Amino acid sequence: MIDITRDTFETEIIQASMQTPVLVDFWAPWCGPCKSLGPILEKLETDYAGRFILAKVDSDQEQEIAAAFGIRSIPTCILMKDGKPVDGFQGAMPEGQVKAFLDNHLPPAPETDEPAADTESDHTEFSQMSPEAQIEELVVQLKDDSNNDELRFDLVKLLLQQGRDDDAKIAFAPVIAKTSVVRKFDSLQRWMQANDAMHLIAPQAINTPPTAENSTINAHIASLEANISSNKRDFDARFAKAQALMATQRWTAAMDELLEILMRDKSWSDDKARKTYIAILDIIEPKPVKVADGHIPPADPTVATYRRRLSSVVLS
Repeated sequence: MIDITRDTFETEIIQASMQTPVLVDFWAPWCGPCKSLGPILEKLETDYAGRFILAKVDSDQEQEIAAAFGIRSIPTCILMKDGKPVDGFQGAMPEGQVKAFLDNHLPPAPETDEPAADTESDHTEFSQMSPEAQIEELVVQLKDDSNNDELRFDLVKLLLQQGRDDDAKIAFAPVIAKTSVVRKFDSLQRWMQANDAMHLIAPQAINTPPTAENSTINAHIASLEANISSNKRDFDARFAKAQALMATQRWTAAMDELLEILMRDKSWSDDKARKTYIAILDIIEPKPVKVADGHIPPADPTVATYRRRLSSVVLS
């Protein structure tokens, strides 16, 4: 459980919900129902063992935050995922109803707690391998641990980075059904969809290392930019341009184009721009470095900057 202030709102709610759902509990010390709901929420946070974060906002002390969420009565709970409110409830519900609410939105609990696959020295050794050697190592590890989502994400991502599109799709096939519950798999799928869209334009790029020098794709981008120049709200052209930039792994340029859509229409095409933007953040975010217990790993500056830009646009 964490207490939220205006200064910690962006980090502890917006940015944190990009990785783990955050349940925001708006309460006040004088509120009787809040006193009965609070212990239930704290117990469930422990029982759910990291599947969500409980964040408490004193609505008397943090009136600006409460106003931003349109809070009219307390207790009110808002569930945040991917930097955006997805659902909520008012009043002091019993534990069973709160659990049903959470289970409707949270990914299922893992069947077993698995120890970390790599020690710090193993990770250092792995990072020094060539990409092909890393792929071979991940394939071996997945044979012994085929249900390890982190290993599979790393393998598919590495294959896509190397332009091995068909191999990436084969490695991804066992988890296609999990894209609705595992966000990182949804992110990989959006990357592959961007690649597929560009392969229709430049079929010679299939199964070849991506490059920003692909003349066919660059001509396609130039054509889309002409359309955008004549109509700033041509969101289909903007999204197609973002996909072309994704396919050539020009990640920040792709996010810049997606922000242009979000600044004009936050929910365009069933939230497609925002979801694709978050997918890129998932793809480019490096693995956290190991730090001492109780310390927070330093954030990648590019990822941190673009998360702030997204939150400022979504909340504007």
